[in-house]
Amino acid sequence: MEKFIIEGGIPLMGEITPAGNKNAALPLMAACLLTEEPVILHNIPDILDVQTMRRLFESLGVKITDLDAHSWRFQANDIHPATLDPDITRKIRASILLAGPLTARGGEFVLPPPGGDVIGRRRVDTHLLALKKLGADVNYDRAFHFRSNGLVGADILLDEASVTATENAIMACSLAKGDSVIRNAASEPHIQELCHLLNQMGTKISNIGSNTLHITGVERLHGAEFTIGSDYLEVVSFIGAAVVTHGEITIHNAGNQYLDMIRLVFGRLGVHWETRGDDIFVPRDQHLMVEADLGGAIPEISVMPWPAFPTDLMSIALVVATQSKGTVLFHDWMYPSRMFFTDKLVGMGAQIVLCDPHRCIVNGPTGFYGEKMESPDIRAGMALVLAALSARGKSVIRNIGQIDRGYEKVDQKLASLGAHIERAAE
Repeated sequence: MEKFIIEGGIPLMGEITPAGNKNAALPLMAACLLTEEPVILHNIPDILDVQTMRRLFESLGVKITDLDAHSWRFQANDIHPATLDPDITRKIRASILLAGPLTARGGEFVLPPPGGDVIGRRRVDTHLLALKKLGADVNYDRAFHFRSNGLVGADILLDEASVTATENAIMACSLAKGDSVIRNAASEPHIQELCHLLNQMGTKISNIGSNTLHITGVERLHGAEFTIGSDYLEVVSFIGAAVVTHGEITIHNAGNQYLDMIRLVFGRLGVHWETRGDDIFVPRDQHLMVEADLGGAIPEISVMPWPAFPTDLMSIALVVATQSKGTVLFHDWMYPSRMFFTDKLVGMGAQIVLCDPHRCIVNGPTGFYGEKMESPDIRAGMALVLAALSARGKSVIRNIGQIDRGYEKVDQKLASLGAHIERAAE
């Protein structure tokens, strides 16, 4: 176990480049299981979830070759699904992404239950309904049992716009016989990247970026080479870190095409940044003030499926709001435990009222004081890092393995911007 020791109150200054998108890397790795030919992925983030996924792949018999620190070649010509290790699958939520490609390749296998963040119940029913619609036989008895003798294209209406269920359905449809339509599909940037990779591999996917995907399956997919885009969640986390420390940073290769709604929401908290090509410049002169609704009503920041504000940035926005003048209501209806980390912010001096498991009211600005805390999940853990960076005095954040699951060398990146942050053993 390791912890961060952070001395707050230091403005962040300098330049950084974000890692590859974690939420793209994991499904793109899963897509490599759809072909026996080699697939090369570039800009793979060096994070715990990706490393765990690699261990899971190697336990299946996938040959993975390091071309450099962030580029791997995958060869899945001889895989053995019966060897799936439950101790590995329960470490990450993304292990469920094996269901689509392994079912599409045919045969029978058992997938132990996935793990992941403890932010409330995360149902997998939508995944199973999609695969059944394509002709797979799926049962559950403390593990998922899949059997398929070849999938057939279908019109699939997802009962929720689940990101991972959409990804599983897309991968399964890629090898299904005939045409498929996926309606109520999620459309996040990482889903778009998955579609572009699969098109390079030979699938025919149209309407990419919409919630209705048209897919023509093929008998065989071939190899491809693809570069993963920047992690927009990391980009926004560093924007938030600069803002709450009254710093000034430049973020290179920021992927501005995906930040429009996020920019709109953060603008309601008084945050602004400049776009310089594909770079972002966050100036020091932020006028942090909550923009009230008409008539002075308290505004609400609520999460919704893409292209609306993403749930994974709720924790970061909440910390930024503690430094903005005014009152704002946050509402995350997706996960019943997303807000539970707010008691740690209250312990640091924040004025937050937890209305129920899904909603809280933040009144700012309030100064933070250093505190000892524990990271409950990836995004809340990073939010606590932001609070500690802006706090007066020293903070200790334990269980930082949760943060390492989603952020590549975040302590080194922050230190390069001037932060006083140290990684230490418990």
